[in-house]
Amino acid sequence: MLSIPTPLLLRWPRRDDPLAAQLQPDEILGEEPVAGAVTRGLWPGTRDAAKRDGDSDVASASREPWVDSSGYLAAYERALTPGATPVLAHRYNNAERGVPFDTLELALAEARVNGGNFVLSVEPRYRAALEKKDPKAMEAWRALARTAQWLRANESLFGKPTLPAITAIVERGIPTSEIANLLYRRGASPRLTATVPRPAGVLALVAAGLKTVPPAAFDVARAGATLVIDTEPAVPGRLTKTDPDRRVFNLGQGQVVAYNRRIQDPSEFALDVIDLVTHRRRAARLWNAQAAIPLATEGGLLHILHYGSTPAEEMQARVKGVYSAATLLRPEAPPLELKVYKRGETTEVFPPSIRHVGVVAFR
Repeated sequence: MLSIPTPLLLRWPRRDDPLAAQLQPDEILGEEPVAGAVTRGLWPGTRDAAKRDGDSDVASASREPWVDSSGYLAAYERALTPGATPVLAHRYNNAERGVPFDTLELALAEARVNGGNFVLSVEPRYRAALEKKDPKAMEAWRALARTAQWLRANESLFGKPTLPAITAIVERGIPTSEIANLLYRRGASPRLTATVPRPAGVLALVAAGLKTVPPAAFDVARAGATLVIDTEPAVPGRLTKTDPDRRVFNLGQGQVVAYNRRIQDPSEFALDVIDLVTHRRRAARLWNAQAAIPLATEGGLLHILHYGSTPAEEMQARVKGVYSAATLLRPEAPPLELKVYKRGETTEVFPPSIRHVGVVAFR
């Protein structure tokens, strides 16, 4: 685990290579493992949702793209080890297919936005293209250097607590890790925690996938939240509704939604949780950006990670809270003031083109 300021870590064969120097890395590594690093992440990008296990890496005109991302792992590890800066070190390991050069930049950005770090491992095809001065490779390398500098300059914006509207309790193991993963991918902007949170601001508390539901979680429901579970404890409260998949109990000022069996499809489950909160009360929401993931954090910040192969043109973004001004920050352009629109208890903006990462700072 590494301390702030977060160093830029690069794997490269030769420490004195001018190409490596262009990134201004703080440390150049060989092939040695990084102590404590997380290596199980997915390489970022998009695939056709109907062919998640196939070779397609773009969406068709009629299908939603499926986003592969691993930024959630940084938040997951931070929840389990408070105060640490998790290091993600997964690599692109499909030797038969190349990967878009700019996705290395995206892997760094998603880790940093979520309060972690990433070990830059340049896949062989990319490195060979750089050594040959391939124009596309060099353009991506310069963009990576620019984004790395921007992330460092704006480090104070990243790793802040996510708004608690949808809060998920996590523990070591695949069940809660995958639930956290899909809450992120589905744009729920979840706050992850290893302990039962205080009720303030929590609209839905996800305690599914846990070995045991903490008794204190029911107190969060009593205070007005919706508690979502998938185990079979004796649920306090009054049964008000029975569906084929779940039962609903009234408890104090809130409710408990108890699934009849363990969650089998975390993706559909994430959409269920969003429906329970309702779109009107979500912490953040994006339109015209199917390949983007929003993350709303304390301090009036909306982080947008875009996983598509071309920049996201003007999108519609809404964040919880009422603000009078907003500034868009991006590595590829100077700060841009955005017009804001008050929508009840939320504020709406229309950010223009975002390449891979952008932050809307509201005030």
